[in-house]
Amino acid sequence: MKVIRGIPPVSNWTPCALTIGNFDGVHRGHQALLKKLVQTAKEKNIQSCVMTFEPHPIEYFAPEKAPSRILSLRDKLEALAEVGIDQVLVIHFNQHFANLSPTEFVEKILVNGLQVQSILIGDDFHYGAKRAGNFSSLCEAGQKYGFTVERMDTLEENNQRISSSATREALKQGDLSLARQLLGRPYMLSGHVLHGQKLGRTLGFPTLNVSLANKLHRRKPAAQGIFIAQVHGLSDNPLPAVASLGQRPTVDDSGRYLLEVHIFNFNQSVYGKLVRIELLEKIRDEAKYNDLETLKNAIDQDATAAKNYFEITDHV
Repeated sequence: MKVIRGIPPVSNWTPCALTIGNFDGVHRGHQALLKKLVQTAKEKNIQSCVMTFEPHPIEYFAPEKAPSRILSLRDKLEALAEVGIDQVLVIHFNQHFANLSPTEFVEKILVNGLQVQSILIGDDFHYGAKRAGNFSSLCEAGQKYGFTVERMDTLEENNQRISSSATREALKQGDLSLARQLLGRPYMLSGHVLHGQKLGRTLGFPTLNVSLANKLHRRKPAAQGIFIAQVHGLSDNPLPAVASLGQRPTVDDSGRYLLEVHIFNFNQSVYGKLVRIELLEKIRDEAKYNDLETLKNAIDQDATAAKNYFEITDHV
């Protein structure tokens, strides 16, 4: 899959079938739309293309009101590649882009920039300044400029919308089983292993400090707490672990969000490696303890719970 940042020159572009959206989570509803887009592109013998935004428009206009991200940009791109998308346009969302009228967006971006032949959108799609463009105006533009427009309804299951909001709520509540059902895959976070404060070693639980991409260390994660986990990318099989995703209130008052992972029976130097952390089950919420000894006892109980889980559950 080709990843392009910004709209490339017309001379470098070929006609495409396009969809537009944030696609946070790339959940099963997204996947249904994306698979339909890929099929349309194959039928027309053109490229399938996703336009997405960085940052999320809400993060740009009102960062304090922005929802927690389910996936980092890196993880989102990986999920899009798995669906079979040919290319992804990552648009830097800024005031200039936000000020484009619906007509300017169609003419400058879709027609002159991307040579769009077909557009597939979700049922809540709007575009242009103040979200003034909608399905009807896009259809009118399609008739004028010669591209087809199709809309796909939100996927529902058991009277529940499969959506980013529902996935976010499942993760917030620690319901990893429901999150897996909505995503159609296990919930994972990726990052590079960084040097930390080595506090875990002093407590008897050395940890991998995993970077949270796209400034997520300052943004509230969709899932928080202590989790049974497994680590992908360090061996042929995933490694059993216990993970902490949060702010470490007992030892840190900086407000940063950190992902720390203790792998059982593992003692290798893996700094700089890219790993994927799969969250399997939530053990508990984070808590603030009066002293390090109490914290150590709590971590010991978490590790025991995770080890017991792996003894009775086969996840390899």
